[in-house]
Amino acid sequence: MSHHIEPTTPTQLQGKTGGRRRTARHHMFVFALIAALVVIAPQFLYPVFVMKFLCFALFAMAFNLMLGFGGLLSFGHAAFFGGAAYATGHAAKVWGWPPELAIGFAVLVAAVMGAVFGFLAIKSRGIYFAMITLAFAQMVYFYALQSPITGGEDGLQSIPRNSLFGLVDLSSDRVFYWLVAAIFMAGIFFVYRVIHSPFGEVLKGIRENEQRMISLGYQVQRYKLVTFIISAALSGLAGGTKALVFHLASLVDVHWTMSGEVVLMTLIGGLGSIFGPIVGAGVVVAMQNYLADLGSLVLIIQGMVFIVCVLVFREGIVGVLAKWLKTRL
Repeated sequence: MSHHIEPTTPTQLQGKTGGRRRTARHHMFVFALIAALVVIAPQFLYPVFVMKFLCFALFAMAFNLMLGFGGLLSFGHAAFFGGAAYATGHAAKVWGWPPELAIGFAVLVAAVMGAVFGFLAIKSRGIYFAMITLAFAQMVYFYALQSPITGGEDGLQSIPRNSLFGLVDLSSDRVFYWLVAAIFMAGIFFVYRVIHSPFGEVLKGIRENEQRMISLGYQVQRYKLVTFIISAALSGLAGGTKALVFHLASLVDVHWTMSGEVVLMTLIGGLGSIFGPIVGAGVVVAMQNYLADLGSLVLIIQGMVFIVCVLVFREGIVGVLAKWLKTRL
């Protein structure tokens, strides 16, 4: 039996091209809006609060790159976030490195950890992969708890920011804010370029139908491993920056609850969307900050928000908002 395949008409091609251009324009508009908000935010909000949000938004974007676009669920991303925080703290406090080198060292440490953990875990799938990553993260946690290098239960305190390139004094929160903002914007553009590159297209294909991509000749395991390493490195960038924001690297950064928080941020904002993790990070960080007086009730409220999002907003806040805009425009 012969199968007749309808050729793509010029009108259909033009429609697809036009759709991509409209999407790109919408993305550029959102980028400009985010940049504007980042610039004016310190005028209305406490700079340390905004910096915390930017660090966690970058962390959530890194996680979303692996889960939302690579289809890999990790319960151990706190290892990269917290491990990088300790690396930055040690480099800045003990070795006296400037912030650009300390953060760069943290990214390198996180990438190496990602390469090792990923190589050992990537052959597993589903819940087995998630459990293996959780096990590795717990190993990092117990090392941080017992090692004299990490300060044990006290963590690394009074981490100095030193001077950027030996020229700019970063002791002031308002001055340091601009470095954090620049790192955050660079992280967004990097993630955007990865997603919209040929590598990103292959990644989406693996997420949708892994067996088909294997049949087409793609080295699926290599793509997954590279994605794991990129995600780990970006998580390290976020963790290293956060350590300098608060002058602290503690066990909280490597605890399994940190891995749970980044999953929560990603799902609330919108899994598989570019800007969803940013919105999700904003919701979670705002709850932690403004509901801090409620103590442990914050965790219950976070759980309730998560349940509502899963039941009502299956695509996350950004996904639902995007659908609503499409019906209106």
